[in-house]
Amino acid sequence: MNLRDDFLWGAASSAHQTEGNNNAADWWGYENRSRPYFPERSGDAVDSYHRYPEDMALLADAGLNAYRFGIEWSRIEPEEGQFSRAQLDHYRRMIETARKVGLEPVVTLHHFTSPRWFSNRGGWRHPAAVESFSRYVDRASSVLGGVNWVCTINEPNIVALGVRYLDMTLDSRAASSRPANARLEPDNEIGDVLVRAHREAVEILRTTTTANVGWTVGQQAFEETAGNEDVLARTNEVWEDRYLAGARGDDFLGVQSYTSQRVGADGPIPHPEHPDNTLMGWAYRPDALGIALRRAWDITDHVPLLVTENGIATSDDTRRIAYTTEALTHLEDAVTDGIDIRGYLHWSALDNFEWGRWAPTFGLIGVDRATFARTPKPSLAWLGQVARNNGLSGLTAVQTIKVSTS
Repeated sequence: MNLRDDFLWGAASSAHQTEGNNNAADWWGYENRSRPYFPERSGDAVDSYHRYPEDMALLADAGLNAYRFGIEWSRIEPEEGQFSRAQLDHYRRMIETARKVGLEPVVTLHHFTSPRWFSNRGGWRHPAAVESFSRYVDRASSVLGGVNWVCTINEPNIVALGVRYLDMTLDSRAASSRPANARLEPDNEIGDVLVRAHREAVEILRTTTTANVGWTVGQQAFEETAGNEDVLARTNEVWEDRYLAGARGDDFLGVQSYTSQRVGADGPIPHPEHPDNTLMGWAYRPDALGIALRRAWDITDHVPLLVTENGIATSDDTRRIAYTTEALTHLEDAVTDGIDIRGYLHWSALDNFEWGRWAPTFGLIGVDRATFARTPKPSLAWLGQVARNNGLSGLTAVQTIKVSTS
């Protein structure tokens, strides 16, 4: 089995989780006023706003050839209609630095966070939401010259879920009126708005850049339980398929996969407690990546796929290597079966802020949050070895063990 010669091997991050002091963003406000629901703050994060050259160099030196990172809308447009040339220049420098060290930049324009002014006026529910996002995309495109991969919105299905969750937790009126048996699932109306926002962004970027344009979907790899086929079909439609279908005609789809979840009569079944569960409480299911790739390929009508996130929250780096090895085996099997996969970007490049918590560690690089010192883990060297080899094929068990225990 041969992967493409131009296959992307890299790692991923997001702006808010790594940059630090992103105080114009809505998430900064949530973190600093909602202690029960957001127990920890991002604060300085891991200071990648200043230390990105070091982060990129570590990835490139290990043998990776791509880095996915985000442009932060709230930095570029901190107040409605007021754009920062200095911040646009900052992100252009990031793009140029990635190129200089040999990393293909994969740039995400919206990764969960929005400007406070946007969310304070109603966020994605506001009648002008799509217009506002399109204006930002147009302005951001001015620094995307030569970028070959642009993601418009990260996991719109989880954005739509987040809107409903925030309604429940931060809006006391919405929470009090919620039926006791109501399901926490993505908001369909918000989902439709996000599809429109994406489609308009694609048209803008196809006019203003030469990039491949798509978005990413967080896939759950749902599995059927006996007698619940109809529930599974509805669950797939609400959680994934409307967003996968929204990618039809795009240049690529970003597949994001971590685990699998069973669906019962009442919908997705919470992950049962198990000693193999990850630090997120998720089932250990590296095979979920293969399930996600195959479903994405089918529902999108064969849009090329790029794995934009896949990884495991664990403090055991040997387990990280084992998980990723199995996930990549399923990816290679999918390629053998004719699925067009353009790359694999591991989540995450660094241990970072996991949306209210610091404990779940996904990174290939550890970070001392007191000093910001970076420490590459054996998994980074291992993935770099896989990248230089362009896949698992031909790597011996001895090679893998040597890297994983070094």
